[in-house]
Amino acid sequence: MITVGLTGGIGSGKSTVASGFARRGAVLIDADAIVREQQAPGSPVFTEMVERFGDHIVAPDGTLDRGSVAAIVFNDPDALADLNAITHPPVGREIRRRLGELEGTDHLVVLDIPLLGEGLAKGQRPRYQTSGILVVDTPTELAVERLVTSRGFSADDARARIAAQLSRDERLAIADWVIDNSGGLEELEAAVEAAFDWASALPHLPT
Repeated sequence: MITVGLTGGIGSGKSTVASGFARRGAVLIDADAIVREQQAPGSPVFTEMVERFGDHIVAPDGTLDRGSVAAIVFNDPDALADLNAITHPPVGREIRRRLGELEGTDHLVVLDIPLLGEGLAKGQRPRYQTSGILVVDTPTELAVERLVTSRGFSADDARARIAAQLSRDERLAIADWVIDNSGGLEELEAAVEAAFDWASALPHLPT
């Protein structure tokens, strides 16, 4: 199989790019979706999070109130470390399980992992073997505008979230291919088509 690591900052349009690859036949492994599955009410992860952070992270309907969790961990490195210690191991196991099921196939697999770039930029050993890294790049102020208009962020909150992630330069430094998402949907669709062609020609991972 061919495995492409997909990453990009918040508001970059990474999810739109992932959907574009899926429409073209790629198999998408979405780390955020797996996190949500692992945090379902009654799950071990959900129970451990409530024990650590309190009942106020549970919404009235019994599901996880992600906004409350974000408010706790965003400016508290210790709380964030605890959250990561709870969520990362089971999510990693599930990603590896799905990759194992696809091993030996001829599928193009997209690993949509928001924090993929953070580890690579720090020179850490990659958690998952990839054929190439695809980065979705968007100017900061445009990302702020999208977060405000599409996701209801305040401008200050959007900028703070972006500042807490890798810089654009750090992310671009790990890229094998870059999608420039500074234009409209038509330009993005053409960029996804070109990136898909690039990805499809990458070497298969050894079995």
